Amino acid sequence: MTTMEKLRENNTQYALDNPQLPPGSAPQQQVAILTCMDVRIDPLRIFGLALGQAHVLRNAGARVTEDVVRSLAVSQQLLGTNLVIVMPHTRCGMLGLSESALKPHAGDTVPPLNVLGISDLESDLQADLQKLRTSAWISPSATLAGAIFDVESGRARVIQILGPEG
Repeated sequence: MTTMEKLRENNTQYALDNPQLPPGSAPQQQVAILTCMDVRIDPLRIFGLALGQAHVLRNAGARVTEDVVRSLAVSQQLLGTNLVIVMPHTRCGMLGLSESALKPHAGDTVPPLNVLGISDLESDLQADLQKLRTSAWISPSATLAGAIFDVESGRARVIQILGPEG
């Protein structure tokens, strides 16, 4: 059985179990979390939340990209979130990564790619929070929090809070 066949079988069972999904797409806790795509991170469990209580956005390194700003604008303007947590993590594969490390795997004819590797977890996190704070698409009344998740201890260490809850 292929991986996709197994996943389809799993989905059939999921549908048969008739999960009680939240009634809408607005998060009940008015929280949006941006974190890394790393498989060791379960942002809902880390913060004691359940399905339906927060929007979760993921990308390599938990970096604030144009697409993240787009998603957060929808999350805030249309779905009522007022707390954004940006949470990169220790031992991230994006630490020190650059486009040149990916290029040999993609070939010489690929267009440039802004990899947004991480040089320093704390300073890059603070820069990403400032990028959100100065974005015209992000509500100036929103609280922006930056935390670094330690994959060994399981703790999220808050680095900075900007806004009403700070």
